[in-house]
Amino acid sequence: MVTKEGKKLSTRKGNVILLEPTIAEAVSRAKAQIEAKNPELENKDQVAHAVGVGAIKFYDLKTDRTNGYDFDLEAMVSFEGETGPYVQYAYARIQSILRKADFKPNTTGNYSLNDAESWEIIKLLQDFPRIINRAADNFEPSIIAKFAISLAQAFNKYYAHTRILDESPERDSRLALSYATAVVLKEALRLLGVEAPEKM
Repeated sequence: MVTKEGKKLSTRKGNVILLEPTIAEAVSRAKAQIEAKNPELENKDQVAHAVGVGAIKFYDLKTDRTNGYDFDLEAMVSFEGETGPYVQYAYARIQSILRKADFKPNTTGNYSLNDAESWEIIKLLQDFPRIINRAADNFEPSIIAKFAISLAQAFNKYYAHTRILDESPERDSRLALSYATAVVLKEALRLLGVEAPEKM
């Protein structure tokens, strides 16, 4: 691991990053972003802690355990890019959609989606059990983290191009796909020891 300035961390040289102040700074940065995005959020401190701590964990675990990485707290806590907050925000966005729709999961529903972006997500969801097994077999949590990023990216693309809440024959199917995506994102984060806030 090296710092943002390219200096290799070394306890002998005194070039170290202390955990406690790093967590405090990550939480502070997360809270600032949350206040900018959702100033009316009631439990800002609790969510900021989940996002800040989760950001550090996720950034560490998304890197192959045999490789080093640059320690860049600003990048870690960003809501954009391949970060924990990006995945958490995708999950919270889905929860917001489901609340607005008052969606209740129905295992007997007759769902049908034929567009390419829906199937991109469906294929990722189908692959999740294999992803877990591969991560376990290789003792490599980065496999799960990278999968979570891919799924969040696929859903955000879907969200940008699909009017999920509009009344249409596909509405229930789109909501069911959103719900399934949220379930898998939350489980992927849980396996990495990262919380999934319902609101952000």
